[in-house]
Amino acid sequence: MARILIDGGRPLRGTVSIGGAKNSALPIMAATLLCDEPVTLQNVPHLNDIATMEKVLQALGARTSRTADGTMHVDCGAGVKEEAPYELVKTMRASFFVMGPLLGRLKKARVPLPGGCAIGARPVNIHLKGFEALGATVSIEGGCAVAVADKLVGARIVLDFPSVGATENLMMAATFAEGVTRIENAAQEPEIDDLAGFLNSMGARIEGAGSPTIRIEGVRKLHSATYPVIPDRIDGGTFMVLGAMCGGPITVQNVIPAHQQAVIAKLREMGAVIDVDAAARKVTVSCDGRLKPVELKTLPFPGFPTDMQAQFTAALCLANGTSVISETVFENRFMHVAELSRMGANLTIRERTVLINGVERLSGAPVAASDLRAGAALVLAGVMAEGRTEVSNVYHIDRGYEDLVGRVRSLGASIERVEDNGNGK
Repeated sequence: MARILIDGGRPLRGTVSIGGAKNSALPIMAATLLCDEPVTLQNVPHLNDIATMEKVLQALGARTSRTADGTMHVDCGAGVKEEAPYELVKTMRASFFVMGPLLGRLKKARVPLPGGCAIGARPVNIHLKGFEALGATVSIEGGCAVAVADKLVGARIVLDFPSVGATENLMMAATFAEGVTRIENAAQEPEIDDLAGFLNSMGARIEGAGSPTIRIEGVRKLHSATYPVIPDRIDGGTFMVLGAMCGGPITVQNVIPAHQQAVIAKLREMGAVIDVDAAARKVTVSCDGRLKPVELKTLPFPGFPTDMQAQFTAALCLANGTSVISETVFENRFMHVAELSRMGANLTIRERTVLINGVERLSGAPVAASDLRAGAALVLAGVMAEGRTEVSNVYHIDRGYEDLVGRVRSLGASIERVEDNGNGK
C-alpha cells in the first residue's frame, strides 16, 4: 500500500506534459486481437490498468513488449484463446473490451463479467444485445458472458444509451461481420474516433466515428500497423483545474484543445483565464482571485465529462458562492464528497446533485480515494489546503495517472509518495 503526503498552500506554476489516453489505449490494445500480424502502438501510458490489459492479452495468447518511451509491440498471431481469465478481468472493467474482438475473430468468446471502480452499475447488457444483433447467441454461464456465432452479419444497432464501451466493443466485433453494420445513438467521445483510426490503419472500413451514427463495412482480414494513441483529455483537464485553483499560470502540453471544449468553457465561466494554442497542442490556465460559482451537469461527449466531475467539485469547494453539480451519467459518483467534507468543505448531497457552498480555505486531513477520479480530486484539494493531507488508497490513482505526484511536485507543490511495507512504514 502507498500514501500520498501533501503539505498544502504553496504557490504553483510551470509546465506539465500529458501522456497517452488510458481510455483510448485500453480498447486499442484489445483491438489488436483482431489482427494476426504484429502491431506497434505509440504513446501508451505507463499505468496499472495498461499493465492489467497487457496481462489479459498475454493470457489470451498474445506476445507483447514495451519500451520506456511508451511504445508497445503486440503480436496476436496463431493460438489466440477464446476465454479471458477471471482473476484479471475482475480487477478492471475495461478488460471486457476483449469480448468484441474475440467474437469477431474466433466467432466465440467467454469473458467474466467485469469489475472496476465502484461508481455505478454500468451494466454490459447493451454490449450483449449488440452482439445478438450481429448474429451471436449470448448467454451468462458461471459469472461469464458467453457469445457464439457461426458467422457475424452486419446489422442496424440502435443503442439504448450512447455507451462508450458498448460502441467500442460493437465496432470491433463488426469489423469482421459480413456486410454493413450501422451503430446508431453511438457514443461520440474522442476515444471512439481514436479506436476507429487504429482499426482503419489496419485495413478496417469505418466511417462516422465521433458522430451519433457509425458505419462499419466488414472486411476479411486486418494487417500490421503503427499507431499513436491520442493524449489523455482527463489527465489534461485535471491539470487545467489545478491551474485555475492555484492561480498559476500552469501550461498543459500535449493536449488536443478540441477535446477539452466543455472543460475550458466551464473554467472560463468560473473566472479562469485560458490561453489556447491548438497548433502547439498546449493550454495555459491562470486565475486572479477566488473562482466564481457555477452550475454544472455531466453528460456524454460533447457535454461535460463525468470523469472531470470530482476535480471540479474540489475546485468549487473554494469558490466564492454556491455551486450546483448534477451527475447524470453514474449514480454513485459522489463518494469523494465525504472526504472533501473532512477537509472543511461545505457540501450537501441531494440524490444525484451536490450543493457546494464555497469556503475560503480547506484544512489538511487524512482522506481515502474511493475511485480513480476521486483520488485525483483529493490530491488537488490537498495541494490547496492548509496543513498536511494524507491520501490513502493510492492504487486507484495509479490506474489512470502516470507519475501524478512527480508532475504536481514539478509545479512547486510539497508532495511525496510513501510506500508502506508490512510493518506500516
